[in-house]
Amino acid sequence: MVLSSAVVACGYRLKPIQNGNKSRVEQLQSIAKNYVTALGSGNFDLIQYHDQVSLRAPLNSSGPSKPIVGKENIRVEWWAPLPQLVKGTTFIDSYFNKDLTSVAVGFNCDIAQPSCRLRILDRFRIDGDGKITHQENFFDPSPLTNPD
Repeated sequence: MVLSSAVVACGYRLKPIQNGNKSRVEQLQSIAKNYVTALGSGNFDLIQYHDQVSLRAPLNSSGPSKPIVGKENIRVEWWAPLPQLVKGTTFIDSYFNKDLTSVAVGFNCDIAQPSCRLRILDRFRIDGDGKITHQENFFDPSPLTNPD
């Protein structure tokens, strides 16, 4: 996945990374893994969201084309039912762009009711402080909306 390199034009500048790109790659991988762990354990506070993060998801009250903006709005509108719905998660892999400004994570998400497994790929834009500023979730919601 290669994203636009117009990071500065969007208002995001990376702070210098002390140990070169390896540290940034490790940071991106850690953010991705922490997100999957947080979702699986029901611990919202593990997610490194920026206060003004925006989230697009197939299933949200406003629909996938209108993002939920703000960490607390995400907690109230999107996250609230997840701890009761998600039985667990399994990290598969993470992928980052060449500019090291975005990371995507593939994982399985086991749902309690209706009992099913979702294969998910979530994409995050990460600022220089290591905070998630944008999130977009990709998965087929049909196992939830049309269970067998």
